[in-house]
Amino acid sequence: MKKIAIFSSLFIGAIAFAQGIKFEDSNFTSILAKAKKENKLVFVDAYASWCGPCKLMVKNIFPLQSVGDYYNSHFINAKIDMEKGEGIDLAKKYNVKAFPTYLFINGDGEEVHRTLGYVEEKDFIQFAKDAGDPNKRLAALKQKFENGEKDPEFLKNLAGLTLYNDAAFSNSVLERYFNGKTELDQEDIQILLIAIQSTEGPLYKMFLDKKTDIQKLLPGDQYDKFDKNIKLNTIVKKAYNTDTKTWNDNFFMSETQKFLTKEEAEKALKRAKASRALKNKDIATYEKLSLELYKDTSTASSRELNSLAWDFFENVNNKSSLEQALLWAQESVKKDENYANTDTLANLYNKIGDKKNAKLWAEKSISMAKSTGQDSSDTEKLLQSL
Repeated sequence: MKKIAIFSSLFIGAIAFAQGIKFEDSNFTSILAKAKKENKLVFVDAYASWCGPCKLMVKNIFPLQSVGDYYNSHFINAKIDMEKGEGIDLAKKYNVKAFPTYLFINGDGEEVHRTLGYVEEKDFIQFAKDAGDPNKRLAALKQKFENGEKDPEFLKNLAGLTLYNDAAFSNSVLERYFNGKTELDQEDIQILLIAIQSTEGPLYKMFLDKKTDIQKLLPGDQYDKFDKNIKLNTIVKKAYNTDTKTWNDNFFMSETQKFLTKEEAEKALKRAKASRALKNKDIATYEKLSLELYKDTSTASSRELNSLAWDFFENVNNKSSLEQALLWAQESVKKDENYANTDTLANLYNKIGDKKNAKLWAEKSISMAKSTGQDSSDTEKLLQSL
């Protein structure tokens, strides 16, 4: 099974090729009925339109004949955007929190196996074989863990499979894994850093205890910055009530000022509120807070500005705000011109009605993408529409 790539490939429309995977053009209820009738599992590529690894799977893996031969003969295949239409409810039902996630579901709608991330040909076929073997499915692997399995490779793989949909279980697996380690190598440190979600629990204690080892990968101020982020994330989760969708500002400010200045804490709270507003589709609040946060962009990175500009392109319709997003995208390009931020610039120009500049930047983005081996299909569609 894929090991550390499961962790690393995540933070970085389907075309059914004749020789590749053939995806059903039907609703999920009909797909389940077909699977039950043919006594097959359903394979679901649970993706999001903005997800880079999802696009690379479409481009590099799904069209392969070996992949198509196995998946088409053993599964009813479905490709579903988890942020649109029926995908929204399916994402909730099957607890899809990272993209791409691959679900294997029986005809009764019960999940029997899953994996995630960008996966190479051989491993992608092996995952499918595992899904068809009851002894290798996730439920069986979990039971094996409960029975006391301590093999390091087994534990590492199981933690990767469950990290994004069952973090509590994954942390238990990693606790056992790390308890069996006297020294941490670079891969161990990377896994630990990805898995830590909070200051509460054994993984954070290990982060503190193994500071000397970890600083080989995160020297000095980087370690301290990571530590602050863990503390901040823990406080954010406690300060926000998901049921009432309200914030406990006093708690947030008092706790964060134990390691941040008042000004830093106020800015962090505003960022947290903006992020949550976007998740809740409260675009007016997100727009207002973001405009306040990014009046000064001198310390913002190119990537940060590009992400912000793209979020405005996708969610905001106010012309003056879109013009501000255009300035952010231009600043991103000045700091580090690449195929991604030039594509953002092209889309923003198009959205405000400047077709000439949209065409210019779309052409530049496509050229840069091709020179670096990136997928430019979406930008090419934009160019064709101009």
